Amino acid sequence: MKAVVVGETKFYPSKILCVGRNYVEHIHELGNEVPENMVVFNKPNSSIATELHSFLDEPLHYEAEICFIIKDKQLHAVGFGLDLTKRALQSKLKGKGLPWERAKAFDHSAKFSRFIPLEGLDVSKLEVELFINSMRMQLGGTPQMLYKPQVILQELNSYTSLEDGDVVMTGTPQGVGEIVAGDRFLGRIKHDGKAIIEVEWVAV
Repeated sequence: MKAVVVGETKFYPSKILCVGRNYVEHIHELGNEVPENMVVFNKPNSSIATELHSFLDEPLHYEAEICFIIKDKQLHAVGFGLDLTKRALQSKLKGKGLPWERAKAFDHSAKFSRFIPLEGLDVSKLEVELFINSMRMQLGGTPQMLYKPQVILQELNSYTSLEDGDVVMTGTPQGVGEIVAGDRFLGRIKHDGKAIIEVEWVAV
């Protein structure tokens, strides 16, 4: 089992629960419809990546997200995450009306920073920011979400058992795109405009 880290503590997620289509501008940039209900898909523990890959069978696309770790069925800690997508395969599967886990739940499809406890933080003031090669590509936060973190938590609890260490990925703002080998990624989680998490990766 692969781990995510909060301070000095390792958690071993039984699953990663991902909210799709949670920012209106991102929905529009991909030509999708605004959903009537919250869209959720899962990634397995094996999807947690040690490296940021640019190509696995086909070019991969990045989606920066505010992520949470669950403890005692509550939001416990926050971190920066990348949801990696096989966009061409996803489009092909969607076009046929088929499930698209093969384009989202493959090995190495989720990359995470360290996480920090939410104690003392206002979840409504969180933002995610992504720079690639010093250019800002994505910026968005909880005020722009269709489903806020506590609503997401309530919806997930209504149909599945949330285990300690499970990760919730809350969706991505507009600005997604293709990863190129050698690209330098700088991801931030900000609280009330101040960076509280910063992580750098170079795509391979």
